[in-house]
Amino acid sequence: MRPDASQYRPDASEHRPWPEFGRRRIRFRISRHRKAALLASAVSVCLVAAAAPAEPLGVGDRLYPYLGNPGYDVASYDLSLTYPGANDKPLEAVTTIDAWTTARLERLNLDFGHGTVRSVEVDGRPAGFARAGEDLVVTPEHPLNRGDWTRITVRHTSDPIPGKDQQGGWVRTTDGLAMANQADAAHLVFPCNDHPSDKAMFTFRVSVPNGYTAVANGLSAGAERIGRTTTWTYRTRHPMATELAQVSIGRSAVARREGPHGLPLRDVVPAADRKALEPWLAKTPDQLAWMEKKVGRYPFETYGVLMAQASTGFELETQTLSLFEKRLFTEPAYPTWYIESIMVHELSHQWFGDSVTPRSWSDVWLNEGHATWYEALYAEETAKRPMEARMKAAYGASDRWREAGGPPARPKPPAPGQKIDIFRPNIYDGAALVLYALRQEIGRPAFERLERIWVRENRDATATTADFVRLASTVAGRDLGGFLEPWLYGEKTPPMPGHPDWKPAATARAATPQTRR
Repeated sequence: MRPDASQYRPDASEHRPWPEFGRRRIRFRISRHRKAALLASAVSVCLVAAAAPAEPLGVGDRLYPYLGNPGYDVASYDLSLTYPGANDKPLEAVTTIDAWTTARLERLNLDFGHGTVRSVEVDGRPAGFARAGEDLVVTPEHPLNRGDWTRITVRHTSDPIPGKDQQGGWVRTTDGLAMANQADAAHLVFPCNDHPSDKAMFTFRVSVPNGYTAVANGLSAGAERIGRTTTWTYRTRHPMATELAQVSIGRSAVARREGPHGLPLRDVVPAADRKALEPWLAKTPDQLAWMEKKVGRYPFETYGVLMAQASTGFELETQTLSLFEKRLFTEPAYPTWYIESIMVHELSHQWFGDSVTPRSWSDVWLNEGHATWYEALYAEETAKRPMEARMKAAYGASDRWREAGGPPARPKPPAPGQKIDIFRPNIYDGAALVLYALRQEIGRPAFERLERIWVRENRDATATTADFVRLASTVAGRDLGGFLEPWLYGEKTPPMPGHPDWKPAATARAATPQTRR
């Protein structure tokens, strides 16, 4: 994710070189006795649900205590959405979740905070359900044993109009919808285990009126037209965190081309703007090649950019299909080198954040620090915007960033009513500054080796700050815990190796990123 450049107001007095800116249905007859038994069973499920009050749960994330749920591990999501042709009306939806249970469960929680639940089934049998905060609490007919393979099917609506104090989820565009689920908003769109520690495979089936195009994460598995409706199907080939899900619905054009090693690329833009936006779309293959030289082979099955005609205030690294505001590419105030560096910021997230996913939201610096690092490195190498000058400016502001937002690896919790408030400067340039200090300490060859090993060994997995420190120590051949501890967790910024003249700027105002909204 990268905040909108329009929010940055550099101060010329600081001499800043950067504007911080089916199954087939089988019909059969059911005897009256069988019907009575089913009814009694359903009643008993409701009674069990009423026996103890439902309550919201979480997996213990320090920043988002009620995100995620214990007791199961999701293997896959199958999400079917029916778009009514207007982006201010709820979509009808069916979410099917296949999961392994990791504990005996008399009931289980799903994150789902916005929408009407029509029914819930567990392994094909009706289940009781109740709402508790932003959780959907499901009570199956029989308890689930540890190690069970289970399927939960929820029929529900998915509402593009946000509720009170809700942020993220569906983004309404001029001609349809897109998704922006980071950090805790996927459960405003569909029931899920909405925490990055539980990655899963995804299938999307999106039914839209003819004339609309639907695109989602992964590769197309076909489009079927029946009467006035077309159903578009997409599947991922790699596991994905819920916050990275993307579905675009609109009167869109899909531009296709080939990237390095024959990688299929597809970009989604408003159909009327395809020709005007083509010069920007054509830059992706070279940007991919540049990133591959830095950190290794692109980790997914496809890539592309989604240029949405919407006002979001940020760009977002949704897996294989990064979300951008269209106006980023049409606003004349933005210099070309800056726009290209932001494209690389979101592209680099495909390695850092998407393929290698933070195990908790306190590890988000691993996402944004690396994306900011490669954004800056790309600008240095292609547009002569010196990395050192940017890092010196960041060093001057770092103490204030830490005071306001916490140290990079221990960000302060979001403010009440501002759930995405963790996206502060301390995890962007403040975290990139940590990487710069590490490169200064261990040298460029070791640092570049570390980066390549990190994304290779943690591909399709989750990782923590402690994992990064351990690997850095291994690559450097010495324990770096003592060096990195104050950089990652200290209230004050440590001295910069090789730059004893760099000092915190106690009073100078730094033009820095604001929150992602």
